[in-house]
Amino acid sequence: MLKFIERNIERYFSSRLILLIDMMVSIFASVLALFLFSIISQQGAILFTMEWLLLAAIFSFGAFYALRTYRMVIRHSTLKEMLRFVVAAFLKCICILLIVVCFAPWSNSLAATVFLDFFLTSFLLIAVRVLMITTYEAMKQVVKKSSQRQNVLIYGTSDKSVALVTRLQNSVHYSIRGFLCYGQHKKNHIISEQRVFYFKSIEDIEFLKTKFRFDAILFATSHEAQDEQSRLIEYALKKELKVLIAPTIDEIVDGKVLSKTIREIKIEDLLGRKEIKISLTEIEKTFKGETILVTGAAGSIGSELVRQLASFGVGRLILFDNAETPMHNLRLELEEKFKELDFIPVIGDVRMLARLDYVFRKFHPKYVFHAAAYKHVPLMEENPCEAVLVNVAGTRNVADKCIEYDAKKMVMISTDKAVNPTNVMGCTKRLAEIYVQSLGLAIEKGQKQGCTKFVTTRFGNVLGSNGSVIPHFREQIANGGPVTVTHKDITRFFMTIPEACRLVMEAATMSTGNQIFVFDMGESVKIDHLARRMIELAGLRPDKDIEIQYTGLRPGEKLYEEVLSNAENTLPTLHERIRIAKVREYDYAGAQQVTDKLEHLSREVDIDTMVCLMKQTVPEFISNNSRFSKFDKK
Repeated sequence: MLKFIERNIERYFSSRLILLIDMMVSIFASVLALFLFSIISQQGAILFTMEWLLLAAIFSFGAFYALRTYRMVIRHSTLKEMLRFVVAAFLKCICILLIVVCFAPWSNSLAATVFLDFFLTSFLLIAVRVLMITTYEAMKQVVKKSSQRQNVLIYGTSDKSVALVTRLQNSVHYSIRGFLCYGQHKKNHIISEQRVFYFKSIEDIEFLKTKFRFDAILFATSHEAQDEQSRLIEYALKKELKVLIAPTIDEIVDGKVLSKTIREIKIEDLLGRKEIKISLTEIEKTFKGETILVTGAAGSIGSELVRQLASFGVGRLILFDNAETPMHNLRLELEEKFKELDFIPVIGDVRMLARLDYVFRKFHPKYVFHAAAYKHVPLMEENPCEAVLVNVAGTRNVADKCIEYDAKKMVMISTDKAVNPTNVMGCTKRLAEIYVQSLGLAIEKGQKQGCTKFVTTRFGNVLGSNGSVIPHFREQIANGGPVTVTHKDITRFFMTIPEACRLVMEAATMSTGNQIFVFDMGESVKIDHLARRMIELAGLRPDKDIEIQYTGLRPGEKLYEEVLSNAENTLPTLHERIRIAKVREYDYAGAQQVTDKLEHLSREVDIDTMVCLMKQTVPEFISNNSRFSKFDKK
């Protein structure tokens, strides 16, 4: 478009036209100077004026032609080039003065008129040229802004979709060209002064793109995008159209609602599910004014728990983690977003009993969210002793301190990998569940003194968590591939981090103690399909632009994760997305003895004996693709 304007400026503002404009400006300046000083009598006014005009025209043309002022490219004019107009005006006025003096007596009025003519000619010529340059630049900016705006079709005609028209009417980035619906039921409709288009096939999308030159499809909600991911989004990606989404307004900081901007759709938007309804009133009532400790506070789950708890008016938040840099970053974020929040970052390790005792003794937290854990399956398969020390002994340390310092409730974050574990990491999380639940039951039965209620929450993979598959794939795609998938048929359950944390807090408020809550994770996702869709969302083609490589299952890795919320292995709760797991109860004395023994063996790095004890305690722990398979009972 810019080139079109430049081409047409040169076309319509030819050098001849520019010369004509300059001459008209020069003649006008001469006439204006003549009448301002009125140097001639009434009788000879018309004749002298005609002669003055003729001289102005002749000498203006001569000066402009001699100095080639009409050849200057307007959009590239410089101050130095502008001085040519001053020289041209001077030549014109000197020539007029010489001719007039030859036929009329010299007078001060004549000299003043010529001087004024020189001044007006110079000023007006430069002013007109500056105006032309300014107009051109203004036109260029308008066209530039217009060319940067994406022509967008809004999907659907729901209230949220229609509201986007008003929201984006003054946008410098997007130009709404209409609505897009599946089927012809709203064909030829006009909504909010925007036409409704329809599609039934990929050919319709191609036709609309070609004829109406739109660049992107905008979804008002992630739910609509999820419904259309195998149809419209598939069509759009194949036709190289951008897919955009307008996230809902769901962030509240210090009472202020923060509106997120339009952005390109991400894989996380397509994997999510319907919005989870939680009892915000009950959660706020439970935690308001209380001192809360979050272990693993700088991790993916821990940090999101902290953010959500910060919005519920808690009395004090104790952040406990051994990762210095992530803790520092979280501190800066909280200081910026939650200026009134009373929070204390503590660098510490759940394996260090004395450090935990200091935190409990000093702050006396009433609610404890235990998110500190080692979670990466292959790494823990290679370092089983560390998995036991953190996930088993560390959880025991936190639970024991909750009892000692009268915490009301401890909420432990577990994993779906604790169900029929096939790896060390999953087994250590199951052992942690066993210890915590048996401790709670011992208190209920009066076998141990204490008032703490223990709650365990299980869920699967969280989208975008540190070290998870999606950030890894995204980095591989950015680097040009290849994208590595362990197995073509491997599947996983996914949940967003905010979604998981909301369910954790809901479970914490509804629990009467000692239950293991499992979350409805929805449908499992094929990792190969996920990788391919991420490549497509990046505007690339799988196996052509980005190679996909299959590397084989890693030690301890399952092909399919366990379904958590079957009716056969769970009990319902009042929340449709939360159920209670049916699990075998363990005696606290036995669980304590095993935990202590495992800690001792891990510190001694007696790996084989330690893993054998883990398999004896959790008989369903059957190693998969691991060197520890030799310890399984045949």
